[in-house]
Order: sequence, then structure tokens, then C-alpha cells
Amino acid sequence: MAIDNYRIVSEPVSGDMSGLAKASMDWRRLAHNVETLAGLTDAPLMAMVKADGYGHGTVPTSRVSVEAGAARLGVATLREAWRLRRLPDLADVPVLAFLYTPEQPGLAETIEAGAELGISSQAQLAAVAAAAERAGATARVHLKGDTGISRGGVAESDWGAFAEAAAKHQAAGAVEVVGAWSHLACADAVEHPANAEQKAAFGRFLAAVGAAGLEPAVRHLANSAALIADPETHYDLVRPGISLYGYNPVPHIRVDLKPVMELRSQVATVKRLPAGTGISYGHTHHLERDTNVALVPLGYADGIPRAASGRAEVYLAGRRRRVLGRICMDQFVVELGDDTVAPGEPVVLIGAGAHHPDADDWSAWAGTIPNEILTGIGDRVPRYWNRGAE
Repeated sequence: MAIDNYRIVSEPVSGDMSGLAKASMDWRRLAHNVETLAGLTDAPLMAMVKADGYGHGTVPTSRVSVEAGAARLGVATLREAWRLRRLPDLADVPVLAFLYTPEQPGLAETIEAGAELGISSQAQLAAVAAAAERAGATARVHLKGDTGISRGGVAESDWGAFAEAAAKHQAAGAVEVVGAWSHLACADAVEHPANAEQKAAFGRFLAAVGAAGLEPAVRHLANSAALIADPETHYDLVRPGISLYGYNPVPHIRVDLKPVMELRSQVATVKRLPAGTGISYGHTHHLERDTNVALVPLGYADGIPRAASGRAEVYLAGRRRRVLGRICMDQFVVELGDDTVAPGEPVVLIGAGAHHPDADDWSAWAGTIPNEILTGIGDRVPRYWNRGAE
């Protein structure tokens, strides 16, 4: 594949803690995930690279995903879309942005750059049409209907008027309706009745769009969970997000996905403390016996969730070891027992090895989802892309 020629990054993409921690991304694992997900459907893939590529880096994630077969890229903000549209090597790849206000600056510039825009209201539609006129360009838009997530998208009672307004703007040359879409609320709960209700509603939305004389080339509904679990949702395009990065939101359906990111730090200090010693803020943990402890210089400012305090584990010196007491802003304490390690000993917080914790583990410890763990890794942690060990 052409991906084999992808430049290996030896300097950090971002961050300033290279002496304390780093996040390493294996582009071959991302390429594998793209190819694996593409094998589950006949529909093209829109790789969702919003939120800095789920914490992995927007630009390298986009480049690898496209090289591996993604047909389109999806982001949230105008700035994200504008940044990708400026890259010459991605100039022919459609980019969709969907989260903006009608009054937001930069709308005309984003249209002029060639980005596609999701439209979730009559106000957005009018603003995009006006911005397209200022830009002297036709805005390529995707009309979004709210089919039951009760978030973004036009309410069903307004679908007819919304589609008719879009048709008028298209006839005037201000917009070109290239897509019609919605988003699923419960796709990761495969048996949830909302899934059938939303699929039926999406059919009604498409009918309303068609009744206005519009024929969008791409109809899209499926996120990662629906891509894996429900072929009926695939239509003309699927939008994998978290699955690209190696995490399966419907784990009872086996898919060969590989975590792309490894997050490592190192031991800063080691000391022995007597039984009964309270550890970290609030002394929420007291040592049951004399114990060696190690200090790891990462904390919740770097995305290590404080909510995982007392439950989390890291991989250090050949095995998993408990995090003791509260995770602090910049550091946390790890139990060593009678083992000894030297400062500088590697600590794996998120890894790809069989015994390493991963983002699923951290999300369980913190009571959240791996999406939040990955996107929460702070900008003090430098990101590296490499070929990996495989």
C-alpha cells in the first residue's frame, strides 16, 4: 500500500513533556482499523477526525485514514475543516463540519475553502446561503434531521419546510444539497427500541427531502456502533469514530480492532513508607504494611481521570500495579510492595500489550467511555507517530 511510504514522525507533533511522558500512535494499527471497518460494509467511510483526531492528532490521523481507504473526513468545527482543506495532499478529499452557529465568523471562508457543511436548522441554512453569496461559491451541504437523539438536527414537524427552503437555495445556486443525515442515540445498545424508531424516522426524513425535489448523493446515519452492528443503517456512507482508534462500542460483536495509542510515562521518585501512612490528598488510602511506592508525573491536567482514583492500575516493572489514593493534577502514586524500581523506569498507562491497561480499562475505572479518555489526554503530552513494532 502507499501507506508504507508515510513519513514516520520522530519529533513530537505537539506537547512539551517529552522528558516525562509521551503518547505514541502506530499508523499501521490505524490503517488496519480503517481496512477492517471498510470490510464490514459496502458503503464508503467518512473517518471522524474531530477533537484532534480523538486525541491522536487531526492531520496525521486524516492522512493515514485516507491512505488506508477512507473516502471522506468528518470534523465538528469550522476551524478543523478549514485546517484540513488547506493541506494539498488532502485537497480532493471531502471534509464535513457540522458544529457552528449561524453568526459564527469564518463561515464564508470555510465555504470558499471547499468544506462541506452540516445544516441543522433553518437559521443555519439561511446563514450558509448568505455566506456562500459573500464567498462567490456554492456551499455543499448535508441536511440533518433529528430522528430521535433530540440534539442537533431539524425537528420532524419542520422537515417539509426545511427541505423546501433548501431546494429554493439550491435553485438559486447558493447551496448544493449533497447529503442527508442523522445520528443514532442508542446504537451501542443493539436491542434498544430507539434504534428501530430512528431508522423509521430517517426514512421519513429522506422522503421529506425527496418530496422537495432534492436528490442528495449521500445518505448517512451509521456511527461506529451501527457500522458494526446494523447493516440496515449503512446507506451511502458510514461515519466510524471511536472504532477507528481501536475501541469497539459493541464489544459482544467481535471485530479485529487494534488500539492506536500508547500512553507512557516514567517513575519520578521511589521511597519506602511505613504501615499506616496516608497517601495523597485526603488520605483516602492508608498503607496496610510497610511498602515501596513510586511517583508518576502525570495527572488529571494531562487527562488521567481523577474519578479513577483508588481503582486504576498501570503497568510497571513487569506487571500491573495499583494506583494508591487520589490522582492529582500532575502526579499520582503507585504501589510497589517490596519490589524496587529506579527513577526513569517506564510506566505504561495505555498500551497495546496483553497485560497493559487500555482506554476501556480507564473508562471503566472512571465511569465514562474510551472516547473521553482518549480526547482528554492533555496538550502537555507530546504525540508521536511511528511504524510500531508489528
